[in-house]
Amino acid sequence: MHYEGMYLGSNVTAFSKSDSCRVFEMKNDTGMGTMTLYEVFPGIALSYNDFHMNNCYSEFHSDKDTLFIEHCREGRIEWDMENNTCLYLGAGDLRIDNHRDHNGRFEFPLKHYYGISILICKEEAEKTLKDALGGFPFKLAKLQEKFCNRETSFVLRAQPGIEHIFYELYNVPSTIKGYYFKVKVLELLLYLSVLDVSGKLDKHPYFYKVQVEKVKAIEKLMTENIQVHYTLEELSKKFDMSLTSMKICFKGVFGESIYAYMRNFRMNKAAELIRQSTKSIDFIAGVVGYESHSKFSAAFKKVIGKSPLQYRKSIV
Repeated sequence: MHYEGMYLGSNVTAFSKSDSCRVFEMKNDTGMGTMTLYEVFPGIALSYNDFHMNNCYSEFHSDKDTLFIEHCREGRIEWDMENNTCLYLGAGDLRIDNHRDHNGRFEFPLKHYYGISILICKEEAEKTLKDALGGFPFKLAKLQEKFCNRETSFVLRAQPGIEHIFYELYNVPSTIKGYYFKVKVLELLLYLSVLDVSGKLDKHPYFYKVQVEKVKAIEKLMTENIQVHYTLEELSKKFDMSLTSMKICFKGVFGESIYAYMRNFRMNKAAELIRQSTKSIDFIAGVVGYESHSKFSAAFKKVIGKSPLQYRKSIV
């Protein structure tokens, strides 16, 4: 599928088209994803990306010098990088790079991802921005030099200024989208142009694939044996990882500590069982690894927001 100088890939199909946007779809045996693309200015496009799948393969290529700005709203996305490393973007994080090729395998550790991509074709956008900013001394080349003058992507972890800009993009009324996108893209570019990035680089932006494979195996073991409460020491020994490396890498891949991840997994599984069966609360507590009714109820309410009984009554 081609779109104005960009090759989106053989696995991407056009789903619909209107005067304001184009919707593209990607499917594989793990799920599907959609990309809703709007032209903001000549040379600048904005895409809402909504994926519900385990992984996908991107064949994206641009014929132009293109700057990419990507923001994650929900879920997580994993990129395979050079030197056998992986990069992760979680809720609120921002990634900036200027690679023409975004091809390779992408993973979604939480099985879903929702975010925004802003694609800026440098040559065409420079002319557009000069007029739109009314002579303000802004240069895309300086922005590229600031964020992309390195072999790896620039990742800015969640912070209030970025969140403010993007929060409104996720909640803009459809009647003013076209105009509002222009305002917000200009606001973002100006904000990034003056942002002090010294000291803002993540100390652990990348993880070696061998570590990632181990923590994914840890997650698989725990979620497939939900009744078993493994200690961190047991997992560390079983998978031959130091406690510190295991905890840091697990949180980097899945966005939460091992304890928090499994508590949320168990409670969401319990909520599913409550919705889909008439089994007793104590029985369901046992299925997800809780022998104590009171501890299960407290954990369920903390995650779901209601006690198990309140939750059951609310869905009747």
